[in-house]
Amino acid sequence: MRRWLPWMALAVMVAVALVVAAGSGSKGAQSETARAARLDAQIRCPTCKGLSAAESDAEAARAIRAEVAKEVHEGRSDGAILSSIAGRYGSDILLRPSASGFDELVWVLPVAAFVVAIAGLALAFRRWHRSTVGSVTDADRAVVAEARGR
Repeated sequence: MRRWLPWMALAVMVAVALVVAAGSGSKGAQSETARAARLDAQIRCPTCKGLSAAESDAEAARAIRAEVAKEVHEGRSDGAILSSIAGRYGSDILLRPSASGFDELVWVLPVAAFVVAIAGLALAFRRWHRSTVGSVTDADRAVVAEARGR
């Protein structure tokens, strides 16, 4: 087990790094239009099924796009804009759940399940390898000789 402990620690560190990287995203200098479009793509259209506010041409989606553009122009942060929209329409309006509180489990559980599955497979293969490797006995040799016809 001590031999696998560093590998398990490495797997946990990689999983944490993936979660942090997925949440950070690139937030370099963007134009107001590009920033508003990025935010619109993270908001679900309230009247359409499966479309973001950026993709939909429904009246509700146009209203959301106008509101987002106005708030971007006012200099509000992305989090404040998304919180404002979620406060008005409910948290289900966001296509990407927030990475805090209970919603964080949506991001962490799949990675944790993958790491546990890999560790479980490694442990199972190790046990199977140990159980199949053994010494050859005289009885084993006799069975093989008999099967070969000697």
